[in-house]
Amino acid sequence: MTHPSAPSAPAAPDAFVIGVDSGGSGLRVALGRVSPDGPVSTTVCAEPVRTGPGGIDAAHLLEQVVPAARALLSRAPAPATRTPGAAASGQVVALAIGAAGMATLGGRLRAELPGALAHALGVRGLALAADAVTAYAGAVGQRPGAVVAGGTGLIALGTDLGSWRRADGWGHLLGDSGGGAWIGRAGLDAAMRAHDGRRGGSPALLARLVSVFGPADEVPGLLYPRTDRPAVLASFAPEVAACAGADEVAAGILREAARHIAEAAAAVCPADADGDRDGADGRDVRAADAEVALTGGLFRMGEPLLVPLRAELALLLPGARVRTGEGDPLTGALRLARALAVGDLRLPRHPTMLFVPE
Repeated sequence: MTHPSAPSAPAAPDAFVIGVDSGGSGLRVALGRVSPDGPVSTTVCAEPVRTGPGGIDAAHLLEQVVPAARALLSRAPAPATRTPGAAASGQVVALAIGAAGMATLGGRLRAELPGALAHALGVRGLALAADAVTAYAGAVGQRPGAVVAGGTGLIALGTDLGSWRRADGWGHLLGDSGGGAWIGRAGLDAAMRAHDGRRGGSPALLARLVSVFGPADEVPGLLYPRTDRPAVLASFAPEVAACAGADEVAAGILREAARHIAEAAAAVCPADADGDRDGADGRDVRAADAEVALTGGLFRMGEPLLVPLRAELALLLPGARVRTGEGDPLTGALRLARALAVGDLRLPRHPTMLFVPE
């Protein structure tokens, strides 16, 4: 009996693969072909997958993914003639899911999805990945390197293709240093300092706070009852960037954010043959002629953040090739599915980061 995660025959180039990106704002599904040159169609399921005491709700994910995938398959052009000896052209030969919280809350997904997806969609290969892994696959592909995924939070992930290294991504209370919520919170702190007349305040940021949220002394009552506090904090990060050109406090916040981001990247970047060494200022430097990709909405702030970030990365990772990521996590999920379909999955398998049922 062939296990659904291990295709027994080569997949036809026009056989189907599916990528899924499940995050805090909703779920996206993409249907493509094994050939990366084939067309891709996508759909959005606006409702985020529920998380409860047992972790990510596998049944709720299936309730959204299966109908979405069937709808995409029903609209797909008729497959080409089947390649002799290959898996059927119209078959879903591989599916990859990247989910926020997979590493710590994905136990039910790993236990329930392989059989359920094989039954519902005939899936022959399955990969379940943390969203940081699909972000990596989308931004870097299957090459050694590092990716920093920045949005409301922040996580860095790197690999030498032998193992994964992770830094941060611990949430806005324990980490996510340099991410959107971190920047927004620092900006609001500076605004409230100006409101109180304390040292380190920024009148410019106070003016932006009043414009966005209303009177300063009413902001705690607006913020603390919210269940989406990280997102609310992150909504103020663009205001910090907008003030940075003329306000030293705002510029200093972004310089500190850049240091945090660069340190996370350096912590996960694969070392070169010389290994790690200490920089002139005593900080740890990971010697690497490596690829570092930046992905996520945080970096759409542009030059106010990117200029100090490039300077910090040049200090900590001399010789690294820093660039914007090639694709997003949904692109990464499709890449994982294609690699699985043709037996060329080179990113390291891991029990919780990148799980491929055997």
